[in-house]
Amino acid sequence: MIDIKKAKNAFKEYVKNYDITNKKIQLKIAHIERTAEISRKIAEGLKLEEEKVKLAKLIGLLHDIGRFEQVRKYNTFVDHLSENHAQIGVDVLFRSGKIRDFIKDDKYDKIIELAIINHNKDKKDLPQNLSKDEELFVKLIRDSDKTDILYILTFENEKTVWDSDNLEEEKFTEEIYNEFMNDRAIKYSNMKTHADRLIANFAYVFDFNYDFALNYVYEKGYFDSIYKRFNFKDEQTKKWFNEIYQETIRYIKERLKK
Repeated sequence: MIDIKKAKNAFKEYVKNYDITNKKIQLKIAHIERTAEISRKIAEGLKLEEEKVKLAKLIGLLHDIGRFEQVRKYNTFVDHLSENHAQIGVDVLFRSGKIRDFIKDDKYDKIIELAIINHNKDKKDLPQNLSKDEELFVKLIRDSDKTDILYILTFENEKTVWDSDNLEEEKFTEEIYNEFMNDRAIKYSNMKTHADRLIANFAYVFDFNYDFALNYVYEKGYFDSIYKRFNFKDEQTKKWFNEIYQETIRYIKERLKK
């Protein structure tokens, strides 16, 4: 039996260990709470049974718990400059035993761990031997996480999310642009500028598993809002950004038959 109220209270107690005046900590608390709600909406949209809806919401609440230690130790959200936040989260919950603060029964431990450890992996690196339920929740948290990240990118301070004081002054790397346009996947190790991370954000569009989630993002106009935020100074970057935006919208309309 999943007690969401208990899990929320446990989450509130956990974050008391961190500096809530830190903008990154504040952002992550809000992100986690919204992602849990989005997970619920997607689960309900998929017409899952009540217990699975609760499990989806619980995973949303736990998926980024490793971010708090990451920010405390490194003050960044960039995994390759610090540690894999998904692995930190799994260690906090399952190596240190914190998971029992959130759910008494261990029935869903394997699903929860798999969902967390895989929520930020490249799509091509996802395990192929998952059970039906394991695959469901891995895909569901990936969609709900990206949905809320895109919302955050429509308004949040550039320094907080991209580690840049002025993204418009930066340039895209040609290799990252080509990966988006040709491969529809970004190799994070190839990114060289903060602006490259913006291309990676737009590449989320190719990684949505459920049309329900992709349609939600489209109807909310998140990609439109992010695109309108930036008027890049470099003409080549400006041109590429327009092409990336157009390809994003074209892909969504084609997939959703808009």
